[in-house]
Amino acid sequence: MKVRGIRGATTVEVNEEEAILTATRQLLEEIVEHNKVLPEDIASVFITATSDLTATFPAMAIRRMPDWEAVPLMCATEIDVPGSLPLCIRLLLHANTDRGQKEIRHVYLREARNLRPDLTTP
Repeated sequence: MKVRGIRGATTVEVNEEEAILTATRQLLEEIVEHNKVLPEDIASVFITATSDLTATFPAMAIRRMPDWEAVPLMCATEIDVPGSLPLCIRLLLHANTDRGQKEIRHVYLREARNLRPDLTTP
């Protein structure tokens, strides 16, 4: 079994707690579903948010999910590059899996689909 990185990103329309928590949870649920991983398969989750998202920590959404309370989470601010996608939340899950690198399904939702047009989100 190897540790694989699984990427994902999404956006919100407003800097409000509920919008951030809902979008984060939706993104994580889609990543988990498409990659068939369980919380006990996850070594850690690194979360970034753009500097315009200050209403809450996106990690709170994950921490509230059943069976995710023991998964190590870390939030950080995304590098503030001029012209970059605003109101964006990014996840990097480190998962223990037998899947090969090319079998990993990265998930990009809402406006974040523009970040990786080379990847098709199912």
